[in-house]
Formats: sequence, structure tokens, C-alpha cells
Amino acid sequence: MALACHSHSVSCVCDYQMISSNSLAHKTKISLYSSYHQSLSISLRIPNSQHSRAKLSIVDNKLNPNVESQSHVWVNPKSSRGPQLRKQSYDSRYSSLVNIALSLDSCDATPQHVSSVLLASPTLVEHEQDAIIILNNMTNPQTALLVLLYFQNNLSFTREVVLYNVTFKVLRKSRDLDNAEKLFDLMLHRGVKPDNVTFSTIITCCRICNLPLKAVEWFEKMPAFGCNPDDVTYSAMIDVYGKAGYVDRALALYDRARSERWLIDAVTFSTLIKIYGKTGNFDGCLNVYEEMKALGAKPNLVVYNTLLDSMGRAKRPWQVKNIYKEMTNNGISPSWGTYAALLRAFCRARYGDDAIRVYTEMKDKGMELDIILYNSLLAMCADVAYVDSAIQIYQHMKSSRTCKPDSWTFSSMITVYSCSGQVSKVEEVLNEMAEAGFEPNIFVLTSLIQCYGKANQTDDVVRTFNRVLELGITPDDRFCGCLLNVMTQTPKEELNKVIDCIKKANQKLGNVVIILLEGEDSEGHFKGAASELFDTISTDVKKAYCNCLIDLCVNLNLLDRACELLDLGLSYKIYTDLQSRTPNQWSLHVKSLSLGAALTSLHVWTNELTKAMESGDELPPLLGINTGHGKHKYSEKGLAGAFEAHLKELDAPFHEASDKIGWFLTTKAAAQSWLESRKSPKPVVTSSLHFGRVLLTEDGIEIFMIKDDGLFTSLHNSEIKTCFSLFLSSFFLILKLEGNNVHYPLEFVWIETIEGEDGTMAVFKAPAMARFVSRVCTPEF
Repeated sequence: MALACHSHSVSCVCDYQMISSNSLAHKTKISLYSSYHQSLSISLRIPNSQHSRAKLSIVDNKLNPNVESQSHVWVNPKSSRGPQLRKQSYDSRYSSLVNIALSLDSCDATPQHVSSVLLASPTLVEHEQDAIIILNNMTNPQTALLVLLYFQNNLSFTREVVLYNVTFKVLRKSRDLDNAEKLFDLMLHRGVKPDNVTFSTIITCCRICNLPLKAVEWFEKMPAFGCNPDDVTYSAMIDVYGKAGYVDRALALYDRARSERWLIDAVTFSTLIKIYGKTGNFDGCLNVYEEMKALGAKPNLVVYNTLLDSMGRAKRPWQVKNIYKEMTNNGISPSWGTYAALLRAFCRARYGDDAIRVYTEMKDKGMELDIILYNSLLAMCADVAYVDSAIQIYQHMKSSRTCKPDSWTFSSMITVYSCSGQVSKVEEVLNEMAEAGFEPNIFVLTSLIQCYGKANQTDDVVRTFNRVLELGITPDDRFCGCLLNVMTQTPKEELNKVIDCIKKANQKLGNVVIILLEGEDSEGHFKGAASELFDTISTDVKKAYCNCLIDLCVNLNLLDRACELLDLGLSYKIYTDLQSRTPNQWSLHVKSLSLGAALTSLHVWTNELTKAMESGDELPPLLGINTGHGKHKYSEKGLAGAFEAHLKELDAPFHEASDKIGWFLTTKAAAQSWLESRKSPKPVVTSSLHFGRVLLTEDGIEIFMIKDDGLFTSLHNSEIKTCFSLFLSSFFLILKLEGNNVHYPLEFVWIETIEGEDGTMAVFKAPAMARFVSRVCTPEF
């Protein structure tokens, strides 16, 4: 017979049959007990796969799992004495001792009740191993301590530490660390020296109780009692150190475990994956997972859930999909924690379809989501413009029994409705928020201003801004950026209302905007003010600010200012990799820009191409512009469509590539021809359109156009009436002087303004009007 203890239970087993002689049976039992006393020096943590009935024997004080007990004697099953002999066998006695343990678990935790159960048992408990078997099979920590005391008072022990160790295991089963520490003190007071099993059991108790620092404290006590940790204890300490935050110690032990091939459990592997995940070493998470499989350890549900969560935080949704597929292929059913990890991963990566699929599967299985998962889903829907899905999820959440909408919920829904311009729905959710007892926060008010700006309700924008100040909320960078975006959509006659808000929210931003609108042209003043602004705002909003400011410049026909801002954005690395050059292709990449910034980039790029040609550089065989092919998430418009219209307006030879979506390509020859034509007064649009110039003088208006022979034609003031009457009948030309700006309808496209000695010259596209020419001249400018 041998004793084997592993994890939660100790099994004292022997496979033998009593011989038919009573005297021989008595001798065999004595021999068995004697062998058991010798086995008590063996570590209780040697695993026994069956926990009982294993065929073990003791050879030279060591467990030998391959040798059957030498006391095994065959009993004839046909013998009339067979049933009686089987009742005297150790199997029968072991079963009766287990029944005593069950009775002790259910009795009252008093010395009297414990004594009565033991004395009333038909099986007399009179040996050390009987006491160990009973305690090892108990689960009630209160009665177990009384049983330990009873045995100490009534039995003699050769190694009393074993009795304490199995009692510690009972306390570990019930996670009763307080009584375990008290029992340890009583153990020392009684003069019993703890061994490795004692410390290992208490350490794992701390581990189960999620008290890693306590476990470290007990581990560090071991040398003081002459105990050297073995590989099982060290393996447990990998998990303990990881949970306690001692990452270096945990990883050092893991390196040692790999080299010495310690047996590591799945919980420890899970902790290692968490360690690497928290430090941002997501490849390390995958390495641990692969090493685990290489060592023959099978990942369990906890390992898979931990790995899924780590890959989700790494924003690797494709790996999340692969791991989940492997998990289900291995026959492991997903738990609520699995679905939660999948939802967090897909929402973080904005994999909208996958997130909605997981959500639907959870609902189909009757699983309830918590507030965090609901809010993650709604935030994702707001970001990817899943308006219908957001509305459905919001309704499910309101009818849920487990959670109700909070301020983040309302904020996401207001964002969903505001980005789609549904003012009435935004105000409806805002009222629900107030009824639920939540004050609008900075995020809600930012979305509200965005909604009113999109609907051109400038007065409501101002009212909402004043509410922000009344609530004592300090406008942050995102809020100010939202005001700036609203300004790009506001009619010119109402711009001052928004500017007043911007000046109160961010003085530096207000200075930049005022310089733009007032046309202040002090050398370097604008760029200095813009630099000062970018030095103070957070990095994550710099591109949004720069895009909006450039859009504003384009709206106000301030191309030079737009170019300055683009150059500033490049110097601050707000914009990177806008251009690329290879031997075969030069490209402009504008897909991350706003429309105004993209058009400004095109203007700068074409100028650089012209300079390259003038300096003798050879253009590559192919030139391309990458606009991307996506549309704005809350509209049907995309950058590609607007950009294509502008290219046609410039008569640029770039055409959308059929095999490369989002790319506009042209050849070297076509590009050179177009760039050359831009340098001369030749027409650069279609045969029906020509360059024209309007000279604004004190005496009147002179219109310069290009004849087919390339000469400029001047219509003098004396002839303007007749020519203009015919011209206006076709194009409704409107010229209105406002400083240096010329306002026009779509039919009359302004190109640039040139200052001359005789006045301001506006360059525009107009139909050929050579038939109205009265005099041909070559302009002097």
C-alpha cells in the first residue's frame, strides 16, 4: 500500500485480497500498516492519476507504480468464505473510512458530536493511516480541526506533520487561509516541523484565494525551516509571481522551467500569457501558447479566453478569429467570458460585422451583456456608422434586466444621431438622459454641437456652447476641434457667431482664425500663430485641426494660406508620406486628408512636378494619385468623387484606374503635355473652354481671353455693354468687387488673382468668345 496526494485529495490505496486463513489475514494487515508507516516520508504531492485504487507498492521507501502489492493473494470467488474475506479486505475498510469522513462533514462542529461519530462507527479508527484517510476525505474545515484534535489526543503518530498536511488541504479546499495560518502556528507550538508539502499546500491556498503577495510571503519563509522548493512549488510560483506583479521573477522561473522541463499547469500558462499581454509583448503571448502545445499541455478554456483577450487588446482581430476556430475545433465550448473577449476584440478593431454576429449569437443563447459590453458595442456602431444596429442594441439594453443605460450609453447614441444629422433624435436621447438623472458631459455636448453645425443651426451651436460654460466644463481640444469643423460648414454671414465661441474656448485657435478672416498679411505672423497653436494642442487632434484650417482657407479662396498650413503640417509630421517616388512611378497620397487639404496637396505637387521638369529631371513612366475608395461613414460622398470632379475641372489627364480602386493614373507623356500647357496662355481645359482674364480698373472692366491663335483679346469699356449682354445670356457672369475677391456662380470658375499696376486681374475659365473681339492685342503683364 502507498500514499499518494495530488492537488485536492490524498489517496491511500492498496490492491490486495486477504487469504482464506484468519491468521494470515491478520499478519497481512499488520504488514500493510507497517509498510504504510515507512511510506510517510514520501512527498504527498506525487500524482496518482486515479486518486484511488492505483496499484502501488513501496520499494526501498519509494513509490513504485508498476509493482503490485506483495500481499496480493487470490481469493476464490466461489468460496463460501469469499464475502466474509472481502469484508475484511482493505478496499472495504477504505470505503468505511470514507463514509466516516462524510459523517464527520455533516455533523455539528462540536467536540461531543465529533467523538460520538467516531465512537459509533462500526470501523474502529486506531491507526495513523486511518486518521489520515479520514481527514484527507473531509471537506468541512470546522469539523476537520476538531477531528485533528481528537486524533492527536487518542492516537500516536510517527510523522505527525502528515496529519497536519492533510488538514491543511481541507482548509485549502474551502479557501480558509485564516485558519490555515492559525493551524500553522499551533503546529509550531506543538513542536511539529513543517515540510515542503506544508508550505506548498499553504502557498496554493493563497493562490486559490487570489492572494499572490501572501503566497510570496510564505514561499520566502521556506528556507528558514530548512525546506527547499521543488519543481512543483516553483511552477506554482510562476503563477504567483505573475499575479503579484513580480514579472521578472515569474519570467526567470519560466525560463528555468523550460530548460528543466518542469510540469506546468494550465493556470500558470494562462498567467504567463497575461504577463506578456500586460507588458505589450503580444508575440510573447503567442509564443507561450505554442510552447504550451509543444510541451504536450492542452490549453483549456481559461487559456483560450486569456489569449483571445490579449489578441483583442493587441488589435489583431484576424488572430482572434484563428484562435477561436482552433478552440472550437478542439471541442471546447465558448463561455460568456469567451464571447466577451470576442466582442471586446472586434469592437476595439472596429470589425462591425463580426461584433454584431457575436452579439447576435449571445442573445440567441440567452446570454446577458454587462454595461461595459453594451457601451463597447454602441461606441463601435457610432464609429462605423451602424445606425440601425445601434438603435436595436440600445432598445435591447433598455429592456435588459441586468443593466440600464448610463452616461456613456447616451453619449454614444447622441453621437450616432448627430453624425447622421438627426437633430430631433439627438434631442430625444438628450431628454432621456436628463430623465435618467445624468448631466451631459463634454463628449455629449461635443456631439450636440457637431449635430447642430451639420444642420446649419448656428444659433443652437452658440446656445450649446454657452451651456458648456454654465456647467463649468472646460472645453478640451476635441471640443474646440468640433467648433472649428462647424466653422467650415457655416455660411459666411454667420461665421462671427462661431468665431466668438472659438475665441472663448481657445484663444490661440481664435487668433489663427481671426488672421485668416481679416486677411492680415504681416510676414510670418500667420505661420507663427499657427505654430504656437500646434505646440499647445494634443497630438491626436493636430491632423483634424490642420485639415479644418486648410478647408477653411480653401473655402475663403486663400490658397497661399492653405499652402502655408500644409507646409507646417509636414514640418510637424502631422502629414507624413504624402509623396512617394520609385523609378517607375511618382505618387501623391491624399486618402487621409480632408478635401481642402487634398486639393492643396495636389496644387503643391503639380508645382513640384513643373519645377522638376524645368530643372531637367525625367518624369517616371507613370504618375498616380491615391485618394482611397472609401466613402464618409455618415454620407455617400467620398474623397475620390470630389477629387475626380476637380481633376476634370483642371483638365488634368489623370483617370481612375480600373484595376486599382482609389487610384488616378496618367502617363509621362500626358503629364508633361499638361504641365507644359499650364505654363503658357494656351487653353488647358477642353476645346470649348479657354483661359480668360478680367482686368478690374478704375475706368471700367477689361476682359482678356485667348483666341485660337493664342493671342489675348481685349474688350474695351466702350464695347463692354454689347459683349456682356451676350456673355451673360449664356453664363450669368457675376462680378462683384470685395477687396481682392471675385464672387461667381459655378458657370464662371475663378482660378487665381494677380496684382498689377493697373488693378487686380482675375483669371477664370470661360467659353471662347473670339467672335465678340473688336481688337486684338498682346497684354503687357
